[in-house]
Amino acid sequence: EPAYKDLAAFLSRNEVEIIASMPCYTPANVNAQRGHGVFEGSIKALQLLNSLGYGTDPELPLHLVYNPVGAFLPPPQAELEADFKRELKKQFGVVFNKLYTITNLPIGRFASYLRRNNKLQEYMQLLVSAFNPATIAGLMCRNTISVGWRGEVYDCDFNQQLGMQWSGNGGSKTTFLWDIDPEKIDNRKIMTGDHCFGCTAGAGSTCGGAIV
Repeated sequence: EPAYKDLAAFLSRNEVEIIASMPCYTPANVNAQRGHGVFEGSIKALQLLNSLGYGTDPELPLHLVYNPVGAFLPPPQAELEADFKRELKKQFGVVFNKLYTITNLPIGRFASYLRRNNKLQEYMQLLVSAFNPATIAGLMCRNTISVGWRGEVYDCDFNQQLGMQWSGNGGSKTTFLWDIDPEKIDNRKIMTGDHCFGCTAGAGSTCGGAIV
């Protein structure tokens, strides 16, 4: 877009790692989910990044993120990454470093989609039945925090979207980043909800892709 025409060059000059959302390697699936013309625009952006060295220069990593386009779990990450690399290279000359698969959590617009199509309960049953205890140790809420633009603190980005902010004093005082003593939060109880089953289903899901 015209307002961002210099952004790619700026990012490359400053060696900024890029993680870009790409729900599929075919136009039909992407445009159906994101809107007409989104796929074509995404390919042009990736080609521009490649021309600047992204995806080939070790100092300029380019990663893609895959979300399922419906109410199902992502396929195995390694297999899907191979498919993406093969098809994007063959059809558009696009290369990238890694593909991260992330499960759709039943919140926000996806939850609205599920409700409109009477699939919310069915999808929740899928997530619960696919619970994998091997994912627990690698969950992002176990080793990271999410910080809002005002400094408010959450256990993860999904909790931030749901407004599940940390609080102290029995819930009477909200917690901000500057209130935290890092040495005292290791054993803090994580705020959870039904949406958390999305991160523990199948191979698991974090901001860095599959867990197991």
